[in-house]
Amino acid sequence: MNDTKVDQIADRIYRISTCVPDIAPGGFTFNQFLVDAQEPLLYHTGMRQMFPVVRAAVEQVLPVESLRWIAFAHVEADECGAVNEFLAAAPHAQVAHGAMGVMLSLNDMLDRPPRALADGDVLDLGDAGLRRTVLEVATPHVPHNWESHVFFEQVTGTLFCGDLCSQLGDGDPVTDHDLLEAAITAEETFWQTSMGPAVPAAYRRLADLNPTTLAVMHGSSYNGDCPRLLRELADIYETRFGCRTAPAQALPGHDTPIGAGR
Repeated sequence: MNDTKVDQIADRIYRISTCVPDIAPGGFTFNQFLVDAQEPLLYHTGMRQMFPVVRAAVEQVLPVESLRWIAFAHVEADECGAVNEFLAAAPHAQVAHGAMGVMLSLNDMLDRPPRALADGDVLDLGDAGLRRTVLEVATPHVPHNWESHVFFEQVTGTLFCGDLCSQLGDGDPVTDHDLLEAAITAEETFWQTSMGPAVPAAYRRLADLNPTTLAVMHGSSYNGDCPRLLRELADIYETRFGCRTAPAQALPGHDTPIGAGR
């Protein structure tokens, strides 16, 4: 692994990045994000083997024991492998996740009970010079996993988007250069996305939030025209990758069609 780097990508929001050189051409970054607030939030923990370097990086900004919230986009080693290590290091910390993930996995996996968030719930991180409120947005199966969700920090307009908009290589911490082709290349390298009709709708819903910064888990964060990028990716998934919207169909035993009501 290359050295772990800490860079500010938005007001009091920090990207912790470790590049692993042999995963993809030019390497592949694993990023965590730290929100410095009255109730600090760590978004992604990294894999368990990365805990020492990620903890040391957090300590460059604030004491690890001051963490109040830990979150991640879905249940996967690079997203939450070190979650119990961080819970042990931060005695007042609690995992906040979508209700689906809490029900499916986290009630059993975690050493302390998590907080379950419904789609549209707001998590208040308190006021430490700049008030922070985080919106819970459910994105089931996008890019993968039933429990997938993202956080949108409403004050700075930062979207913590997990694996969405992934790129290969070890680029700048944050860029305004167009990431469209880089994101398509990463998709065509790993085929990480569940190629279903929910994908374009999820990207367009996130675009409607009008984020100003995309905090990307793999690759550079983005502070260009975020809504345009997200809508262009929705179009690509729909036309090139075949994620077209299917007619709504009712599940057996249910009156509500699949896809209806969202």
